[in-house]
Amino acid sequence: MKDRSSGILCHISSLASSFGIGDIGLSAQRFVDFLRRCGQNYWQVLPLNPTDGALGNSPYSSYSAFAFNTLFISPELLYQDGLVTKEDLKNAELPLSDAVDFQVVTEKKYRLLLKAYETYSARPVKLREFEQFCRSQSYWLDQFAMFVVLKHGFRNACWVDWPVEYRDRHEGTLARFAKDYARDLEREKFLQFLFYKQWIALQTYCSQNGIKLIGDIPIYVNYDSVDVWVHPDLFKLNTDKRPVFVAGVPPDYFSKDGQRWGNPVYNWDRLRENGFRWWMDRVRHNFMLFDVVRVDHFRAFAECWEIPAHEKTAINGSWRPVPGVELFETMKKHFPKLPIIAEDLGIITDDVVALKDRFGFPGMRVLMFAFHNEYKKSRDLPENYTRNSVVFTGTHDNNTVLGWFKEDMTEVERRNMFEYLGKIPSLDEIGWVMIELALKSPANLAIIPIQDVLGFAQEARMNKPSTSQGNWKWRLSVPVADKRVAEKLRKLTVKYQR
Repeated sequence: MKDRSSGILCHISSLASSFGIGDIGLSAQRFVDFLRRCGQNYWQVLPLNPTDGALGNSPYSSYSAFAFNTLFISPELLYQDGLVTKEDLKNAELPLSDAVDFQVVTEKKYRLLLKAYETYSARPVKLREFEQFCRSQSYWLDQFAMFVVLKHGFRNACWVDWPVEYRDRHEGTLARFAKDYARDLEREKFLQFLFYKQWIALQTYCSQNGIKLIGDIPIYVNYDSVDVWVHPDLFKLNTDKRPVFVAGVPPDYFSKDGQRWGNPVYNWDRLRENGFRWWMDRVRHNFMLFDVVRVDHFRAFAECWEIPAHEKTAINGSWRPVPGVELFETMKKHFPKLPIIAEDLGIITDDVVALKDRFGFPGMRVLMFAFHNEYKKSRDLPENYTRNSVVFTGTHDNNTVLGWFKEDMTEVERRNMFEYLGKIPSLDEIGWVMIELALKSPANLAIIPIQDVLGFAQEARMNKPSTSQGNWKWRLSVPVADKRVAEKLRKLTVKYQR
C-alpha cells in the first residue's frame, strides 16, 4: 500500500438483501458498484468464519479458523445454478430490517442450503470443481466436516466432553465414522464449496471493478473449535486437554480487572518445531481469499498476556514472549509478499513497534481517539501519522462518528476538537469533517465505515466490547444508492489524491 488510496468497511452480514442477512451474491455486487461510484479502491470486511449463537454471533468467535460462514451464501445464485426453485427463494425471504435476526436467518438459510445439497446429490453427474475443491482444501475441510457432524450428534457438547475415542481422535473410530456418515460429511463439504464458489465469483467482480478486498484474522481461536480438537499440541493444555492458560489483556485505565477472553494460548515452542505449519496454512488460506489481511491484536506476536485458566479475571496474568520475528521470517520464505495490516491499537510497547517496523507492516490510527488529553502528541492525530499507516474514522468496536459525537464525546475531547478545527461541527457536519480529516491525512490508506459515510448514529453501532447483547446485528435495510453521498465521497477522494 505505497500509493494513496481509500476504502469502506462494511461486513457481509450488514449488506441489504431480501433474506435477512447480507450475502456474497447480488447484494455484494451492488455494494461493489457503490464503491466504484464513490471512487474507492478497497472493501474491508470482518472475519468470514462461521458464527455461533452461543458465542453471540461474533465473527471473532468461531469454531473454525478456516471454514466459511454459510449464512453468507447467496440464495439468488443458488437459483441461477438450478439448485433451488423460485418457491424456495420466496420461502427464504424475510422482511427488510436494520438488524439481523440470527436465529430466524439460520433456520431459513439452512433449510435452503439442505435443499441445494439434495438437488445436487440427486444428480447423476458430480461437479468436477466440487471434487477439486475437496482435494485442494482437504487439509482443513475433512476435519471440519467431521467436527460439525460429530458436534451435532453429541448435542452440541464441547469436544472435550465427547466419548474418549472421539475426544482423543482414535484412528479406527474416526475411520468408521467417516464411512458410516459419508453423506453427512459430503453435505458439510458441499456447503463450504458453495460459499467458496460464490466468493471466487465475487473476487472476480471486485477485480473487474478495481476493488481490492481486505480481510481479518483473529489472532486466537476458540477452545471449542475444530482447530484445538485436531491440534491440541499447538495449545497450552493439560493432560485432560483443558486449558492451562487463557488469553486476555492486563488491567488498564479502562478496565481495573483487565479482559479475560478465555481463548487457549498457543504453545509457541511446539509451533516452532514444525516450522509454524498451522500458521502458514492459515495465512495462505487468507491470502487466497483477500488482497490484504488485517491481523487482530498484533501485539500478541511480540508478547502475550497469559492468565492461569482458573483465574476469574485477567489481573493475575503475566507477559510471555512470543517468537514473532521467527514467525514472520518464516512467512517471508513462504510468500513473496506479506500484505498485512497490523492492528496495533491500545497500549503498544517498543517491542511491538519494532516487530511491526521490521517487517514494514502498516499500523492503524483511529480519528476518534485523537482528541484526548495532550492531543497534540496523540499518535491518532493526523499530523503524527507516518505514510505507512491506515487511518480509520472508527472501527467495528467503536461507536459511529455521529454516535460518538452525540453520546460519548467528553468535554476534554470537545475542547480539543474546537482548538484543532477552530469550531465545533454541527451534527450534520461532523461525519464529513472526520471523513475529510482521514482522506487528507498522510496515511497511505484511509478506511471509512459505511455507517459514517451514510451519517448513521449510535443505533448503527456494530459492536460494543465487553457487552454480550445486541452486537453484530446491524445491517443496511436497503441497498446503498444515494448518488449525492457517492458523488461527495468521490470528489473528496479525488481532491486528496486517493
